[in-house]
Amino acid sequence: MIKHKQQQVSQPSDESGFTIIESLVAILVVTILLAAIAPTIVIATATRVQSKRVELATQTVRTFIDGVKTGAVTTPATTITLTQSATATPRTLADNLLTTTNMPVPTTSTSLYCVTKDANNNLTISAPSCTSNLFYIQAVKVIVTGSSPTDSTGLPKDGYRLGIRVYRSDIDFTKTVNVSDSSNNKTQNTFTGTLGNSQSPLMEMTTEISSKNTSFNALCQRLAITSSTISNTTCN
Repeated sequence: MIKHKQQQVSQPSDESGFTIIESLVAILVVTILLAAIAPTIVIATATRVQSKRVELATQTVRTFIDGVKTGAVTTPATTITLTQSATATPRTLADNLLTTTNMPVPTTSTSLYCVTKDANNNLTISAPSCTSNLFYIQAVKVIVTGSSPTDSTGLPKDGYRLGIRVYRSDIDFTKTVNVSDSSNNKTQNTFTGTLGNSQSPLMEMTTEISSKNTSFNALCQRLAITSSTISNTTCN
């Protein structure tokens, strides 16, 4: 007797996979979405890196100023000398500005301070010719003719105005180095869509370096007098 084998009928399953066409469409959609949000991710990352860099540069400036005030950091060798303010030669606001004339752009790292981190991750400021540094600091000392900016130990006496520029460590001195002037601000912004311009300073500023021995006359001679003239007698 011949037995007939019962034929099994396959039923469609709800767990069937995607077809090749459906997979390609899904990949295409995901690719388009990634391409749309990629610029936003890049900009956000670059801005965060640049913001952190400017924040660290600000901390570096504070460390540098404190070091100069206490004598832990050698005072700048470059000096800008102003004439004493008088009725015939009053002090102007321009005397307080850093320009390419009184503080030329750096052309080499040999005259710049180097900022590094020690084993305890603390900022340290040293002489030029350093390696693996975080920043370069260009500094200048603004004094008045006839004054004694520092005493025999290098600490402030009559005092002086300190001009500071902070540059990134990846600056290329063989290319054009930027600084701010009366018409353009060349410092790098905290919030930016890129990683910033390594040829522009992260910070530019001036501050007064003085002590308890600094006289009012010394301060008066350095401060800006714009609308009215002032004589040495008035300062005294």
